[in-house]
Amino acid sequence: MRDDPTFVERLQRDLRDVRWLNPEEIRSRGRRRSQRRIVVTTVVLALAGVSAVAVADPGQSPSPSPALPVASAAPTRHEITTDALLQPADLAQQVDVQLSQSGLGEPVLLDHLLGACRTSQGRSDGWQMSILSRSQTLVPKRAPAILTEADGLVTQDLFRLTPDAAVQLLATLDDLVAPCAEWTSVGGYKAGGATGTGVATHRWTVVQRGFAGDGAALLRHTGSPPVDQKTGEPIGAAPRPTSTAVVRVGDLITVLSLGQAGTEPELRRLAEAAARRMCAAANPAC
Repeated sequence: MRDDPTFVERLQRDLRDVRWLNPEEIRSRGRRRSQRRIVVTTVVLALAGVSAVAVADPGQSPSPSPALPVASAAPTRHEITTDALLQPADLAQQVDVQLSQSGLGEPVLLDHLLGACRTSQGRSDGWQMSILSRSQTLVPKRAPAILTEADGLVTQDLFRLTPDAAVQLLATLDDLVAPCAEWTSVGGYKAGGATGTGVATHRWTVVQRGFAGDGAALLRHTGSPPVDQKTGEPIGAAPRPTSTAVVRVGDLITVLSLGQAGTEPELRRLAEAAARRMCAAANPAC
């Protein structure tokens, strides 16, 4: 009698002990993080954009670990824990609700509309892909049940990238934005009982750098009042300028945006606080 089982026999034996995920678990693990954007407007311009999503090769083997690791090397952090995110104490106002979510292989999305601008010109959306991410939305204390842009929301997405990709993201941000220095969007609208085709001009620019972490940038978006393409009549007010802070600490990138009542000085202050929090999970450590 053979004492040692063959490879096939060992494989069959091991498979008997495997717990296979049911369909609901598979769908749950594969569900992508939803983007939390609050829109209050009477005019909607339809914009079509296609985002490219990179998928890791499941057959690719991880790089082998060194046989003799250097004793003095700091351990590599992988998971992004909640203490690496902004905390209620970092905000000037009291926070009543905190919504948090994590994901794998998410694009580092800076602005949905910026991606639509690039893809409308036949370009890629330009987003770097992360290894893993964690996001949160901070809601002021006693916020109403139905939130509006005036309710002062703070949205934060925190991503872990490869070190080279994290550095490249900020280094190439001007090139990413350049094709959308001025872009005209065209799309259907509905305002009251009227419908038609609307036109609006959008502009993006990097207005400040180097104010937090190992690198930071403030990205500002402005737009013109939308008008009817045929008549030239206005169909809505000009959107309020919005700003997004992008901050790097080691291999981490955070993307911060404020609600309707937020200001750029407040956003920069929160970016500095976010950079200090990111030290808890960054590689290398602060």
